Amino acid sequence: MKTHVKALVVGGGAVGNGIAYHLAKAGWDTMLVERDELTAGSTWHAAGLLPLFNMSYATTHIHKYSVDFYKGLEAETGLNPGFYVVGNLRMAQTDARMDEYMLYSSVAETAGVYHEFLSPKEIADRWPLVRTEDLKGALFHPQDGYINPADVTQAMAKGARQLGCTIERRIQVNGYRWTGSEWIVSCVRMAEQGGNLVPTEESFEIHAEHVVTATGNHAQRTARLLGIKIPAIPVEHQYIVTEPDPALVEWRKTNPQHPVLRDADAKWYVREERGGWILGPYERNAPARFLYDVPSSFRADLFPLDLERIEEEYMSMIHRIPSSETVGLKDDYNGPICYTPDGNPLVGPAPGLRNMWLAEGFSFGITAAGGTGHYLAQMMTEGEAEIEIDMASLDPRRYGSWMTTEYAARKNEECYEHVFILHHPDEEREACRPLRTAPVYDRQKALGAQFGQVNGWERPNYYGPVDAPVGFDHASRSFRRGAWHPFARAEAEALRETAGLIDATAFTKHLVRGPGATAFLDWFTCNKLPAVGRINLTYALTPTGTTRTEYTIVRLAENEYYLVSAGAWTAYDADWLRKCAEDRIGDFGWIDIHDVTTQWGVFALAGPNARAILNEVVKDADPATRLSNKRFPWLSYRDIELGMCPVRAVRVAYTGELGWELHHPIEMSTYLWDLLLKAGEKHGLKLVGARAQNWLRQEKSYRAFGNELGRDATPMEAGLDRFIDLSKDFQGKEAMLATGIRSKCVTLLIDGPADADPWGKEALLLDGEKVGRLTSGGWSVAFGKQIGMGYVRPDLAEVGTKLQLRMFRETYEAVVAEDSPYDPKNARIRQDG
Repeated sequence: MKTHVKALVVGGGAVGNGIAYHLAKAGWDTMLVERDELTAGSTWHAAGLLPLFNMSYATTHIHKYSVDFYKGLEAETGLNPGFYVVGNLRMAQTDARMDEYMLYSSVAETAGVYHEFLSPKEIADRWPLVRTEDLKGALFHPQDGYINPADVTQAMAKGARQLGCTIERRIQVNGYRWTGSEWIVSCVRMAEQGGNLVPTEESFEIHAEHVVTATGNHAQRTARLLGIKIPAIPVEHQYIVTEPDPALVEWRKTNPQHPVLRDADAKWYVREERGGWILGPYERNAPARFLYDVPSSFRADLFPLDLERIEEEYMSMIHRIPSSETVGLKDDYNGPICYTPDGNPLVGPAPGLRNMWLAEGFSFGITAAGGTGHYLAQMMTEGEAEIEIDMASLDPRRYGSWMTTEYAARKNEECYEHVFILHHPDEEREACRPLRTAPVYDRQKALGAQFGQVNGWERPNYYGPVDAPVGFDHASRSFRRGAWHPFARAEAEALRETAGLIDATAFTKHLVRGPGATAFLDWFTCNKLPAVGRINLTYALTPTGTTRTEYTIVRLAENEYYLVSAGAWTAYDADWLRKCAEDRIGDFGWIDIHDVTTQWGVFALAGPNARAILNEVVKDADPATRLSNKRFPWLSYRDIELGMCPVRAVRVAYTGELGWELHHPIEMSTYLWDLLLKAGEKHGLKLVGARAQNWLRQEKSYRAFGNELGRDATPMEAGLDRFIDLSKDFQGKEAMLATGIRSKCVTLLIDGPADADPWGKEALLLDGEKVGRLTSGGWSVAFGKQIGMGYVRPDLAEVGTKLQLRMFRETYEAVVAEDSPYDPKNARIRQDG
């Protein structure tokens, strides 16, 4: 058996075999080990559905790749993967569900996924076994269906072997050790004994330059062996198989296989199985399992059934397919399927480790296996996935060290229950909250704050009525303008007219200092470094030239810097920053990096009256000039005192008004909050949440990381040329220049529908042809119409270009505006006083 390979894949389910296949196809010497038999985990009892439906642009591409890839496996390997292209009919009982499908339609259009909308009559005419009188319509994917999980896994395994991959079964990994250049993986041969797998005396080591873990239900054991946290924990999933349905058998005599049915409002899927039906519900109260370990005796096993838990879903199937009422049950399954707190798998580098890659937490592993293998192999062999696709939403480092087993288990249960819940773009899920709170959380709540969760932090989205009933925010959600819209609009107007106060404590903050700090950051980021006392907006690039992270760099001293980045990506940014510094310590010298996120609270005060409010409380020998342009110019930082609170004040505002970010010791947050609110009373100060801020930053064309900025576009494509210093060398520079301009980021003013704003998922069209997509959207209080940002063909990025935007299956006029259409000369933000 081989003991030295380029890449070792641990786990022999569909995902592991998909990765092994694509690594071997890329030319890497690859080996896969499985502790039992291939497909022995969740793969064997999966229903094998291949839904193309997904609200994520990146995940849609992964699923689409899988569906296309599986269709060619038989020709390549000679093994039939059991792919039945029967179509997928996703039904809607409510107008809100149809709104969801129309929003999804926008994502599908941008990703090139074909789909159709059907009326209840069209459904009944084509599939008369389905009751339709209480339906609003349906979304139909004729190109997907279902596949045999074991067959497709074996086909990928054979394909991997044909490409030179070695696959070994009955090998358990017991340890990982990194030498600085390779992983030494401790293994033991497993043997069958009394129906159980037990270790033998045969132990050995495998040396691998790279390791990928695709261990499914065993993710917690993997996390413990690696000394990291992996919030992938299985949840019970039941499904039942019925006896043949005579009505279905009769219908099939003159028709092809029945499409997969999804009644999302009833929380189930149904597909044909040997003349009968498979019902798969996503019910409430399905428990998480294997929080710490999979018992050694649990192999291709199942849990005891709890059919009472799915009684409601079973009865709704009978309602939707009346002929199933008299059909008996043939088989039933209750097995573990892994989830993560947000439902997305964990695909990418393991936090803090070198050449260790995770592919864990797949709730739709069969659907994602092929695409995950394709894109992860690109990341491993080429440094990044196709640069049209930003894989950050799947990155394992989107969860920080605050993550616990209890949090993951409870959120994963919630995620399972929410598979078929309406996925409003303004959705905020309630489980495990509040958890991470700023000191002023209770004060904000008492003032009507309705919170969202960002990286575990509670952050006000908007301020509703002080006496709002429980559940107010949940009831306010919509695919159109929710009940929260007037509150956010009033906040945006107030900030433009008087002043607004935003809690930005969740910002990620790093202190970077030491003899090598300046040289390192100069190479790490693309803009000139600021002088002492000044700040710069800059970007760290990937080796392939796309945007990895956006930073506000505050230069505290000659070799001391305070870096501020997006609050959702603390561990993601920290891991990349530290690894890059470690790689170049020999070139630049010693660098000290600290994550100080939880040490500093941040309040953003902005608006025409912002200086007047601060003048009420600033302490200085000459308080009248302390905040003037002469002593405190735009894009600078100063240490000031507000009342008794020392503040690292940064003169910048994400909303485009006169403003400051007030970074302060977090233990003084309550004091400073009260001080500012009292000082702001006579100046029209209003509390402002994240939704209004999002609208305001679009009026200034400020790009947002995770929307306009990411690993799918270079800073030049994002239109950030003024923040790029091409006279110096920096990471990713040559790749960025070689990429050129494939698309261009623009701001658009939109004459949209009267009751809805774009969400940043919509397609941009020219004469009916797709020419781009939105990445952000909302309402502009300055222009009195919808606004959005997105990417279009470079030839269409000129100011005044007229395009169309697709919303709710209708097209609306959209015009490319100048960059920063609101106050393009920045006169308001530079205002003196």
